[in-house]
Amino acid sequence: MKAMILAAGRGERLRPLTDTTPKPLLVAGGRPLIVWHLQRLAAAGWREVVINHAHLGEQIEAALGDGSAFGLHIAYSPEPTGALETAGGIAAALPLLGEQPFLAVNGDIWCDWDFSQARRIAQTTDQRRAHLLLVSNPAHHPGGDFCLQGEVLRAATAARSGTLTYAGIGVFWPGFFAGVAAGATMKLRPLLDQGIDRGIVTGERHGGRWIDVGTRERLAELDMELAQAG
Repeated sequence: MKAMILAAGRGERLRPLTDTTPKPLLVAGGRPLIVWHLQRLAAAGWREVVINHAHLGEQIEAALGDGSAFGLHIAYSPEPTGALETAGGIAAALPLLGEQPFLAVNGDIWCDWDFSQARRIAQTTDQRRAHLLLVSNPAHHPGGDFCLQGEVLRAATAARSGTLTYAGIGVFWPGFFAGVAAGATMKLRPLLDQGIDRGIVTGERHGGRWIDVGTRERLAELDMELAQAG
């Protein structure tokens, strides 16, 4: 099973830091954000990782190399200036990801979820084609994204309570992106909404630590927290 780290975002809300450094290479707790992912993936038994990039992507390749320093093999999926959004970026990387389910992780989050659980999810034989990790709604996203009914994902609406936020971690089957043309720019949400209507998207709630490092303030918060944890 392969993993993909999504690292092509511009990081507008983190400027001016991201004017000269790609968002996944910003440091928290003494390590670049993407290195936390790579080390945890390696510890969970991963060996093959795909990373997409666009803004300052050459810095990512220079910093991480072929992945051997982490006990991994890294393949890169470069994207044009402006990037292809999440669904477009994953679709463009499918030739590198192969035909089996894969783990996809946003490069600008920090989470203590056990990545080895992705293998359990990938081994299911039902009709699911995407499985998302959800977390309690953070202060900056109080409305949430989805609801859970058991493991079945539902769209969040004003009539429902108990909404949750997509953590930026999911297991996907390649066929989920079959309708995305190679090189197309497309967000993930429309595909998820279509999949929810078809009953092929499931999810689970993670009760551990998670932070979306989308602003300088949240980056500083995570940096302090990790430094204190030692």
